Amino acid sequence: QVQLVESGGGLVQAGDSLSLSCAASGRRSFVNTLNIAWFRQAPGKERDLVAVISWSGSMTDYADSVKGRFTISRDNDKLEAYLEMNSVKVKETAVYYCEATGSNWLSSLNATVYNHWGQGNQVTVSS
Repeated sequence: QVQLVESGGGLVQAGDSLSLSCAASGRRSFVNTLNIAWFRQAPGKERDLVAVISWSGSMTDYADSVKGRFTISRDNDKLEAYLEMNSVKVKETAVYYCEATGSNWLSSLNATVYNHWGQGNQVTVSS
């Protein structure tokens, strides 16, 4: 079993930067086989895949809306993943979730395969 705990959310102004962290707990050899993603869900809207990183960290993918502004990374020694968010926008106000899957890389681009997730962390961007 894997537990994921997000941190780092809060209130920022449009154009600012914000970093989110995701701490994983569980058997190290298992956690480090998981692809990890960040999702976000705004009130009344669907959960959207923001960014995903492969278990090795060698592959990443981003939603078109965040390419060039957000960076996903991970530290397998620390069992942590991160989302660096730059030039944030008001419309990116949402609860951000860290999620993980043991599915292969291509499948990990599909939001439905994730079976481990954290409690979520609120990010509010003010104008």
